[in-house]
Amino acid sequence: MSEPVRVKNIGLRGVAVADTKISFIDGEQGVLIYRGYRIEELAEKSSYIETAYLLLNAVLPDARQLRGFSGEVAAARHLPGFIIQSLKKWPKDVTPMDVLQASVPLLAMADPDLADETRDGNVRKAIRLIARMPSVIAAWERIRKGREPLPPEDGLTHAGNFLWQLSGERPDPEIARDLDVCLILHADHTFNASTFACREVVSTRAHIYAGVAAGVGALSGSLHGGANARVMKMLREVEAEKDIAGWVKRQLDKGERIMGMGHAVYKTTDPRAKFLEEMSLRLGKKLGLEKWHRLSAAIEDAAMKEFERKGKTTIRANVDFYSASVYHMMGIPDDLFTTVFAASRIAGWCAHIIEEKFGEAQEKPMLYRPSTEYVGHYCGLMGCSYTPLEERT
Repeated sequence: MSEPVRVKNIGLRGVAVADTKISFIDGEQGVLIYRGYRIEELAEKSSYIETAYLLLNAVLPDARQLRGFSGEVAAARHLPGFIIQSLKKWPKDVTPMDVLQASVPLLAMADPDLADETRDGNVRKAIRLIARMPSVIAAWERIRKGREPLPPEDGLTHAGNFLWQLSGERPDPEIARDLDVCLILHADHTFNASTFACREVVSTRAHIYAGVAAGVGALSGSLHGGANARVMKMLREVEAEKDIAGWVKRQLDKGERIMGMGHAVYKTTDPRAKFLEEMSLRLGKKLGLEKWHRLSAAIEDAAMKEFERKGKTTIRANVDFYSASVYHMMGIPDDLFTTVFAASRIAGWCAHIIEEKFGEAQEKPMLYRPSTEYVGHYCGLMGCSYTPLEERT
């Protein structure tokens, strides 16, 4: 009997595994939509908290609903004492993403609605996750530096509160607003690897925290999260480089990547990158750190010319390329960049988990169970004959 033939469609690329009403990408046109709203309009006019409400509830809130939702998030920001005590006992040299993933089950233990699997119960759990994930990140940053975690300041925005808890200094309102826009831009992105991980886990009827822990784990991988930290590493490496164009050409000729360039979905400009490029330029001028935008722009320009020369005209700067310099200028440590990504994407993860649990847009079996093609040793339908250990040579 002949052996099975390997399937051609590996990794689910191009395979629709479910319907969704949450977000939509047109990679050819450079379009990203949350619940029907263009990302450009949300970034210009909305706030992260309002966008999170939209993702969870499918509609923009009115003034009363937004006040109520904001109040619920603010009330949930305080971390239970046992979580702070746990963080203080952990090794100080572990990676922040491992700390964040390990903290998610602790947050589950502190949630009074953990066993409530109604939709309303899951929304309440989502609110706590949205509120507490930035608090965990900020608390860990302070603990590993030998400082005490700070309580939240209710008078600050969601982004502003994170910057306060991180540094202990009240943030510049303009910088806080810029970070808020960054959170909006990263809040969802259809069925990326971490979002699919969340949905696959909760398809087993696991609770929302189990799904989020899986999402954090997927995001920690070098092929998903962390690209902006590697962009910042690249910028530091070329800081003293006199010939940026020559450096870019040498990198590409060696088969190396230019970090932050190209995307698996977008074949034109990533719509989020435009906001971050403008933000990097503005922050650089405001803070006297123009060199980071200047370096980024020089690398982008040289890379685009090289890609065009090689016929790779669809490779453009993605969301990570300019977010590196933006986060750096905001005073966020490089190894926290991916955790900030998670603190933003938590709204999208929770929205997708709730959609997966309650079938808002789809008719599919509850449990994900993809098939595979076996390509290993094959002895026919009866299997191979077992040889006793003493007879094997």
